[in-house]
Amino acid sequence: MHNQSSTTTRPYLIFGASGQVGGALVRQLGTRAVGVSHQAVDLANQAAIYSLLDETEPGVVINAAAYTQVDRAEQEEGQARAINGEAPRVLAHWCAQHSVPFVHYSTDYVYSGEGNAAWREDSPAAPINAYGRTKLFGDLAVAEADGDWLIFRTSWVYDAHGKNFLNTIIRLAKERTLLRIVADQQGAPSYAEDLADATLTSLERALAMPRFPSGVYHLCNRGETNWHEFATAIIEGLRERGEALTVQTIEPIASSDYPTPAKRPLNSRLSLDKIHSVFGIEPPHWRSGLARCLRER
Repeated sequence: MHNQSSTTTRPYLIFGASGQVGGALVRQLGTRAVGVSHQAVDLANQAAIYSLLDETEPGVVINAAAYTQVDRAEQEEGQARAINGEAPRVLAHWCAQHSVPFVHYSTDYVYSGEGNAAWREDSPAAPINAYGRTKLFGDLAVAEADGDWLIFRTSWVYDAHGKNFLNTIIRLAKERTLLRIVADQQGAPSYAEDLADATLTSLERALAMPRFPSGVYHLCNRGETNWHEFATAIIEGLRERGEALTVQTIEPIASSDYPTPAKRPLNSRLSLDKIHSVFGIEPPHWRSGLARCLRER
């Protein structure tokens, strides 16, 4: 787990504490964290955000909260933008005014998903759905605040708890004999505990540098796969653990066979060169993350 040498005597304020990455951050920080769930503060209410920040007087603010209902965002883009764009703007500006470092999470969905090359942080952003547009708006707003900030763009996040692809596959593997899983979207499944650990390590190293290296960084588990291969690896892991499953066949399908209101990027590969060169971060392989996650269920 993360080295808890003190970077600040004031608390780390974690927005999205009931989510996957936010929950992992709170667990790893322990008593240094003040966790804020979406039930506690409405991120669409900017006055409430300011009030909480002023009351808490944090030494670091980490925003792991987001509107992540990708399909629903097509109809609720305004609401998604309030949470994914306006709230990060408020947080980043408060942090800049109070000389507090700000960490924010973004997504592979800011890119077009075209081609086969891994996206770099300076690749052109061209989101293909409302969720991606609102997240990009937030990224730009954080950068414009001009404080000390880190944005970590990640992909395919999952955890042992909560609503995610891993837990959906586990449930379906115990209910059905046939699963049909998309096989033409490429990316890296990212275990929330690994993301939290790399975030806190990067932040400590950033704070120790003569000049805070504000910028966008890609952060996900290493390697690449597709959803069908990921589902197969999950089921193989469950079988190795002796869990009773009904699934017999995992059939690969194309994205076009599983239409959704929001278009998904086919290429979510993210280059990890920058986070390695700046912070020395070498995230674990996605298969390693999956194995540890299954053990911790």
